[in-house]
Amino acid sequence: MRSLIDILELDVNEIKELIEKANDIIANPAKYSEKCRGKKLATLFFEPSTRTRLSFEAAMYELGGNVLGFSEAQSSSAAKGESIADTAKTTSCYADIIAMRHPKEGAPLVAAMNASIPVINAGDGGHNHPTQTLTDLLTIQREKGRLDNLTVGFCGDLKFGRTVHSLINALSRYENIKFVLVSPEELKLPSYVKETLKKNNLEYVQTTDLDSVMPELDILYMTRVQRERFFNEEDYLRLKDSYILRPERLNTAKADLSIMHPLPRVNEISVEIDNDPRACYFKQVLNGKYIRMALILKLLEVE
Repeated sequence: MRSLIDILELDVNEIKELIEKANDIIANPAKYSEKCRGKKLATLFFEPSTRTRLSFEAAMYELGGNVLGFSEAQSSSAAKGESIADTAKTTSCYADIIAMRHPKEGAPLVAAMNASIPVINAGDGGHNHPTQTLTDLLTIQREKGRLDNLTVGFCGDLKFGRTVHSLINALSRYENIKFVLVSPEELKLPSYVKETLKKNNLEYVQTTDLDSVMPELDILYMTRVQRERFFNEEDYLRLKDSYILRPERLNTAKADLSIMHPLPRVNEISVEIDNDPRACYFKQVLNGKYIRMALILKLLEVE
Protein backbone atom coordinates (compact mmCIF):
# COMPACT_ATOMS: atom_id res chain seq x y z
CA MET A 1 0.00 0.00 0.00
CA ARG A 2 1.32 3.41 -0.97
CA SER A 3 0.28 6.99 -0.17
CA LEU A 4 1.23 10.32 -1.77
CA ILE A 5 2.19 13.08 0.67
CA ASP A 6 4.97 14.90 -1.21
CA ILE A 7 5.51 15.22 -4.98
CA LEU A 8 9.14 14.09 -4.55
CA GLU A 9 7.86 10.63 -3.54
CA LEU A 10 7.14 10.14 -7.24
CA ASP A 11 10.16 9.77 -9.50
CA VAL A 12 10.31 11.26 -12.99
CA ASN A 13 9.29 7.96 -14.64
CA GLU A 14 6.25 7.60 -12.40
CA ILE A 15 5.18 11.16 -13.24
CA LYS A 16 5.61 10.32 -16.93
CA GLU A 17 3.41 7.22 -16.49
CA LEU A 18 0.72 9.23 -14.66
CA ILE A 19 0.71 11.88 -17.41
CA GLU A 20 0.46 9.17 -20.09
CA LYS A 21 -2.42 7.54 -18.18
CA ALA A 22 -4.21 10.88 -17.82
CA ASN A 23 -3.82 11.55 -21.54
CA ASP A 24 -5.26 8.10 -22.27
CA ILE A 25 -8.23 8.81 -19.97
CA ILE A 26 -8.83 12.08 -21.87
CA ALA A 27 -8.71 10.20 -25.20
CA ASN A 28 -10.70 7.12 -24.08
CA PRO A 29 -13.00 7.99 -21.14
CA ALA A 30 -15.34 5.03 -21.67
CA LYS A 31 -12.46 2.59 -21.13
CA TYR A 32 -12.10 3.82 -17.53
CA SER A 33 -15.76 4.32 -16.52
CA GLU A 34 -16.01 1.12 -14.43
CA LYS A 35 -12.40 0.78 -13.22
CA CYS A 36 -13.23 1.66 -9.60
CA ARG A 37 -16.66 0.06 -9.40
CA GLY A 38 -17.28 -0.93 -5.75
CA LYS A 39 -14.44 1.32 -4.47
CA LYS A 40 -14.96 4.28 -2.13
CA LEU A 41 -12.97 7.51 -1.80
CA ALA A 42 -13.17 9.41 1.51
CA THR A 43 -12.65 13.16 1.13
CA LEU A 44 -11.53 14.51 4.52
CA PHE A 45 -11.42 18.27 4.02
CA PHE A 46 -10.61 20.22 7.18
CA GLU A 47 -10.37 23.55 5.31
CA PRO A 48 -12.37 25.10 2.45
CA SER A 49 -11.84 23.91 -1.11
CA THR A 50 -13.79 24.01 -4.35
CA ARG A 51 -11.60 22.65 -7.14
CA THR A 52 -9.56 20.08 -5.24
CA ARG A 53 -12.51 18.49 -3.44
CA LEU A 54 -14.86 18.53 -6.41
CA SER A 55 -12.20 17.24 -8.79
CA PHE A 56 -11.39 14.31 -6.48
CA GLU A 57 -15.09 13.53 -6.23
CA ALA A 58 -15.64 13.89 -10.00
CA ALA A 59 -12.54 11.72 -10.62
CA MET A 60 -13.88 8.88 -8.45
CA TYR A 61 -17.39 9.07 -9.90
CA GLU A 62 -16.02 9.00 -13.46
CA LEU A 63 -14.06 5.86 -12.55
CA GLY A 64 -17.33 4.25 -11.44
CA GLY A 65 -16.60 4.52 -7.69
CA ASN A 66 -18.33 6.23 -4.79
CA VAL A 67 -17.45 9.10 -2.46
CA LEU A 68 -18.04 9.82 1.22
CA GLY A 69 -16.54 12.41 3.54
CA PHE A 70 -16.89 15.95 4.85
CA SER A 71 -16.03 19.41 3.59
CA GLU A 72 -15.24 21.23 6.85
CA ALA A 73 -13.75 20.33 10.21
CA GLN A 74 -16.90 21.46 12.04
CA SER A 75 -18.92 18.67 10.43
CA SER A 76 -16.46 15.99 11.59
CA SER A 77 -15.50 14.56 14.99
CA ALA A 78 -12.44 16.84 14.88
CA ALA A 79 -14.85 19.43 16.30
CA LYS A 80 -15.12 17.15 19.36
CA GLY A 81 -11.35 16.84 19.63
CA GLU A 82 -10.73 13.59 17.72
CA SER A 83 -7.10 13.20 16.61
CA ILE A 84 -5.98 12.92 12.98
CA ALA A 85 -4.63 9.44 13.75
CA ASP A 86 -8.01 8.22 15.04
CA THR A 87 -9.88 9.84 12.13
CA ALA A 88 -7.58 8.00 9.71
CA LYS A 89 -8.03 4.65 11.47
CA THR A 90 -11.80 5.11 11.55
CA THR A 91 -12.04 6.14 7.90
CA SER A 92 -9.97 3.10 6.91
CA CYS A 93 -12.93 0.95 8.06
CA TYR A 94 -15.27 2.62 5.56
CA ALA A 95 -13.28 3.55 2.47
CA ASP A 96 -10.57 2.27 0.10
CA ILE A 97 -8.60 5.51 -0.28
CA ILE A 98 -8.46 8.92 1.45
CA ALA A 99 -7.91 12.44 0.06
CA MET A 100 -7.11 14.84 2.93
CA ARG A 101 -6.87 18.64 3.01
CA HIS A 102 -5.74 20.17 6.30
CA PRO A 103 -4.55 23.61 7.50
CA LYS A 104 -1.69 22.07 9.54
CA GLU A 105 1.53 21.03 7.83
CA GLY A 106 2.15 17.32 8.25
CA ALA A 107 -1.43 16.28 9.04
CA PRO A 108 -1.81 14.05 5.94
CA LEU A 109 1.51 12.38 6.82
CA VAL A 110 0.15 11.54 10.29
CA ALA A 111 -2.99 10.18 8.61
CA ALA A 112 -0.92 8.03 6.24
CA MET A 113 1.08 6.61 9.16
CA ASN A 114 -2.15 5.51 10.87
CA ALA A 115 -4.46 4.56 8.01
CA SER A 116 -4.59 1.05 6.56
CA ILE A 117 -5.54 2.47 3.13
CA PRO A 118 -3.69 4.91 0.79
CA VAL A 119 -3.78 8.60 1.73
CA ILE A 120 -3.43 11.42 -0.80
CA ASN A 121 -2.31 14.81 0.50
CA ALA A 122 -4.83 17.27 -0.97
CA GLY A 123 -2.96 20.24 0.52
CA ASP A 124 -1.48 20.78 3.99
CA GLY A 125 -1.08 24.35 5.20
CA GLY A 126 1.60 26.28 3.30
CA HIS A 127 3.60 23.12 2.81
CA ASN A 128 2.64 20.78 -0.01
CA HIS A 129 -0.02 20.12 -2.63
CA PRO A 130 1.19 17.22 -4.78
CA THR A 131 -1.96 16.69 -6.84
CA GLN A 132 -1.99 20.37 -7.82
CA THR A 133 1.61 19.87 -8.94
CA LEU A 134 0.63 16.82 -11.01
CA THR A 135 -2.18 18.96 -12.49
CA ASP A 136 0.34 21.66 -13.37
CA LEU A 137 2.78 19.16 -14.91
CA LEU A 138 0.02 17.61 -17.04
CA THR A 139 -1.02 21.10 -18.16
CA ILE A 140 2.55 22.09 -19.08
CA GLN A 141 3.05 18.82 -20.96
CA ARG A 142 -0.21 19.25 -22.89
CA GLU A 143 0.46 22.93 -23.68
CA LYS A 144 4.19 22.74 -24.42
CA GLY A 145 4.71 19.08 -25.33
CA ARG A 146 7.62 18.88 -22.88
CA LEU A 147 8.68 19.34 -19.26
CA ASP A 148 12.26 20.45 -20.01
CA ASN A 149 13.89 23.45 -21.74
CA LEU A 150 11.51 26.00 -20.25
CA THR A 151 11.69 29.42 -18.63
CA VAL A 152 9.05 29.45 -15.90
CA GLY A 153 7.96 32.65 -14.17
CA PHE A 154 6.24 32.52 -10.78
CA CYS A 155 4.48 35.72 -9.75
CA GLY A 156 2.80 36.84 -6.53
CA ASP A 157 2.97 35.10 -3.17
CA LEU A 158 6.06 32.89 -3.40
CA LYS A 159 6.51 32.73 0.38
CA PHE A 160 3.30 30.98 1.44
CA GLY A 161 2.26 29.48 -1.91
CA ARG A 162 2.42 25.71 -1.46
CA THR A 163 1.57 25.19 -5.14
CA VAL A 164 4.69 27.20 -6.08
CA HIS A 165 6.96 25.27 -3.69
CA SER A 166 5.71 21.89 -4.94
CA LEU A 167 5.98 22.79 -8.63
CA ILE A 168 9.51 24.18 -8.25
CA ASN A 169 10.56 20.95 -6.49
CA ALA A 170 9.03 18.86 -9.27
CA LEU A 171 10.43 20.88 -12.20
CA SER A 172 13.90 21.03 -10.63
CA ARG A 173 14.41 17.42 -11.79
CA TYR A 174 14.06 18.25 -15.50
CA GLU A 175 16.76 19.47 -17.88
CA ASN A 176 17.40 23.12 -18.69
CA ILE A 177 14.71 24.75 -16.55
CA LYS A 178 15.15 28.41 -15.63
CA PHE A 179 13.03 29.99 -12.90
CA VAL A 180 12.05 33.67 -12.76
CA LEU A 181 10.74 34.59 -9.30
CA VAL A 182 8.59 37.74 -9.22
CA SER A 183 7.30 38.94 -5.85
CA PRO A 184 7.29 41.79 -3.33
CA GLU A 185 10.29 41.64 -0.97
CA GLU A 186 8.02 40.43 1.86
CA LEU A 187 6.74 37.45 -0.16
CA LYS A 188 9.97 36.10 -1.62
CA LEU A 189 10.58 32.39 -2.08
CA PRO A 190 11.65 30.79 1.25
CA SER A 191 15.31 29.92 1.61
CA TYR A 192 14.62 26.17 1.98
CA VAL A 193 13.08 26.10 -1.53
CA LYS A 194 16.02 28.12 -2.89
CA GLU A 195 18.32 25.46 -1.44
CA THR A 196 16.68 22.96 -3.81
CA LEU A 197 17.51 25.25 -6.74
CA LYS A 198 21.11 25.69 -5.63
CA LYS A 199 21.56 21.97 -4.93
CA ASN A 200 20.39 21.14 -8.46
CA ASN A 201 22.47 23.96 -10.02
CA LEU A 202 19.33 25.55 -11.47
CA GLU A 203 19.37 29.04 -12.86
CA TYR A 204 17.00 31.46 -11.16
CA VAL A 205 16.39 35.19 -11.10
CA GLN A 206 14.60 37.15 -8.36
CA THR A 207 12.89 40.44 -9.19
CA THR A 208 10.04 42.68 -8.08
CA ASP A 209 9.33 43.78 -11.69
CA LEU A 210 7.09 41.50 -13.76
CA ASP A 211 7.15 43.67 -16.90
CA SER A 212 10.94 43.51 -17.26
CA VAL A 213 10.98 39.69 -17.45
CA MET A 214 7.74 39.08 -19.37
CA PRO A 215 9.38 38.70 -22.85
CA GLU A 216 11.52 35.71 -21.80
CA LEU A 217 8.80 33.58 -20.18
CA ASP A 218 7.43 30.34 -21.66
CA ILE A 219 5.09 29.93 -18.68
CA LEU A 220 3.71 32.55 -16.31
CA TYR A 221 2.37 30.99 -13.11
CA MET A 222 0.29 33.59 -11.27
CA THR A 223 -0.70 33.20 -7.62
CA ARG A 224 -2.98 35.13 -5.32
CA VAL A 225 -1.73 36.86 -2.22
CA GLN A 226 -3.43 34.66 0.38
CA ARG A 227 -5.25 36.54 3.12
CA GLU A 228 -5.52 33.37 5.25
CA ARG A 229 -1.71 33.00 5.51
CA PHE A 230 -1.18 36.54 6.92
CA PHE A 231 -0.96 37.40 10.60
CA ASN A 232 -1.39 41.10 9.87
CA GLU A 233 -4.33 42.52 7.89
CA GLU A 234 -2.42 45.74 7.06
CA ASP A 235 0.35 43.76 5.36
CA TYR A 236 -2.22 41.81 3.35
CA LEU A 237 -4.05 44.95 2.18
CA ARG A 238 -0.75 46.62 1.22
CA LEU A 239 0.47 43.67 -0.87
CA LYS A 240 -2.67 42.06 -2.29
CA ASP A 241 -2.74 44.08 -5.54
CA SER A 242 1.02 44.08 -6.21
CA TYR A 243 0.75 42.26 -9.55
CA ILE A 244 -2.46 42.41 -11.53
CA LEU A 245 -2.23 40.80 -14.97
CA ARG A 246 -4.09 43.00 -17.46
CA PRO A 247 -4.09 42.65 -21.28
CA GLU A 248 -1.59 45.48 -21.84
CA ARG A 249 0.96 43.66 -19.68
CA LEU A 250 1.01 40.87 -22.26
CA ASN A 251 2.07 43.14 -25.13
CA THR A 252 5.70 42.06 -24.75
CA ALA A 253 4.93 38.40 -23.96
CA LYS A 254 5.63 35.46 -26.27
CA ALA A 255 2.81 34.49 -28.64
CA ASP A 256 2.82 30.98 -27.14
CA LEU A 257 3.11 31.98 -23.47
CA SER A 258 1.05 29.73 -21.19
CA ILE A 259 -0.65 31.63 -18.35
CA MET A 260 -1.36 29.36 -15.40
CA HIS A 261 -2.96 29.87 -11.99
CA PRO A 262 -3.88 27.27 -9.34
CA LEU A 263 -7.08 29.26 -8.59
CA PRO A 264 -9.07 30.64 -6.87
CA ARG A 265 -8.17 34.01 -8.28
CA VAL A 266 -9.26 37.15 -6.54
CA ASN A 267 -8.21 39.97 -8.85
CA GLU A 268 -4.62 39.13 -9.85
CA ILE A 269 -5.70 38.12 -13.38
CA SER A 270 -8.15 40.43 -15.13
CA VAL A 271 -11.22 38.61 -16.51
CA GLU A 272 -10.38 40.23 -19.88
CA ILE A 273 -7.53 37.71 -20.18
CA ASP A 274 -9.90 34.72 -19.93
CA ASN A 275 -10.51 34.86 -23.70
CA ASP A 276 -6.80 35.14 -24.57
CA PRO A 277 -5.67 31.83 -26.14
CA ARG A 278 -2.66 31.92 -23.82
CA ALA A 279 -4.88 31.58 -20.71
CA CYS A 280 -4.65 28.00 -19.41
CA TYR A 281 -6.06 28.20 -15.89
CA PHE A 282 -9.48 26.70 -16.66
CA LYS A 283 -7.79 23.98 -18.71
CA GLN A 284 -5.74 23.33 -15.55
CA VAL A 285 -8.99 22.76 -13.61
CA LEU A 286 -10.11 20.10 -16.09
CA ASN A 287 -6.66 18.51 -16.22
CA GLY A 288 -6.82 18.21 -12.42
CA LYS A 289 -9.70 15.77 -12.67
CA TYR A 290 -7.89 13.55 -15.18
CA ILE A 291 -4.57 13.40 -13.31
CA ARG A 292 -6.40 12.59 -10.06
CA MET A 293 -8.18 9.76 -11.89
CA ALA A 294 -4.78 8.43 -12.97
CA LEU A 295 -3.40 8.76 -9.41
CA ILE A 296 -6.38 6.98 -7.81
CA LEU A 297 -5.91 4.09 -10.26
CA LYS A 298 -2.19 3.92 -9.43
CA LEU A 299 -2.59 3.97 -5.63
CA LEU A 300 -5.46 1.47 -5.70
CA GLU A 301 -3.34 -0.69 -8.03
CA VAL A 302 -6.19 -0.97 -10.51
CA GLU A 303 -5.02 -2.33 -13.85
